[in-house]
Amino acid sequence: MHKKLLFISISLITIYGKAQNSDVEKNITGVQLGLFGLDLYNETKLANKTTLRAEASLFPAIWGGGLYAEKGFAFYPALTVQPKYYYNIEQRAEKGKNIKNNAGNYFGLQIRYIPNWFVISNTKNLSLSNQINFIPTYGLRRNFAENFNYEVKAGFGYGTTFGNNFNESGAVLDLSIKVGYDF
Repeated sequence: MHKKLLFISISLITIYGKAQNSDVEKNITGVQLGLFGLDLYNETKLANKTTLRAEASLFPAIWGGGLYAEKGFAFYPALTVQPKYYYNIEQRAEKGKNIKNNAGNYFGLQIRYIPNWFVISNTKNLSLSNQINFIPTYGLRRNFAENFNYEVKAGFGYGTTFGNNFNESGAVLDLSIKVGYDF
């Protein structure tokens, strides 16, 4: 009887311990930088494999060459909310791979708002149209060193401008390669 009880106890502890280790992190806050922007983000656990990422971003834009009267650059803000489903985090944990800070592959749905709040630019009187984008994404997130990460994602979705006399809708492509630090 004692051997059975001991075996069941050890089995439950092993199963419970494995389930604990294969969940996404409860809360991650960090910053990421790439060619296509700077993000300050927080990722909060919703379920065992699902998180909600909220981010404030600053995106770059450049123009110049023969088609433009002048060369220029701009930085503009964006706010994004993205549920993410880490479909392989459990398999990574079972194989002994690093899953710290949600290192895994995911599917997500970005809902990005680009407001006409401000534009930092070398061109005077530059403004944006308010935009909202809905972009299904596929990505992967990995760690290196203690708190550093890199994330690669790609998505293709729908976007629209609003709030002015000229409204336009169409396809939106999102590509991102960023290196970051988790606090």
